Amino acid sequence: MTRIENEAQYNWAVSRVEKLLPLVDDNTPVTDNNYIELKLLSELVADYSDEHYQIGSPDLVSTLKLRMYEMGLNQTSLAGLLGISKSRISDYLNGRSEPTLTIAREMSIKLNINADIVLGV
Repeated sequence: MTRIENEAQYNWAVSRVEKLLPLVDDNTPVTDNNYIELKLLSELVADYSDEHYQIGSPDLVSTLKLRMYEMGLNQTSLAGLLGISKSRISDYLNGRSEPTLTIAREMSIKLNINADIVLGV
């Protein structure tokens, strides 16, 4: 098998990897059959996962909502923290507008959000 071609093969390979994991550790020789099988199947599973289960980059709206939850902030307190109006926060959270560079910088620093996410890069 050069690649996993369907979900059934993927599920079998994942199950087999889970069974092999306890049998292989850092001291297992690279010539061990379990090590070889685990290495090959892991690569096949990873390739299939990358192709079929990609996780997209986080967007500003979902990141802001998550950070608000984590920090216990509501729209009013977030507006105060960033020094902008509550309606502007509402615009960001509803995707109606994007932050200016100055506000993006404040979000990145004060909310500890990666600048790439804030800027949509």
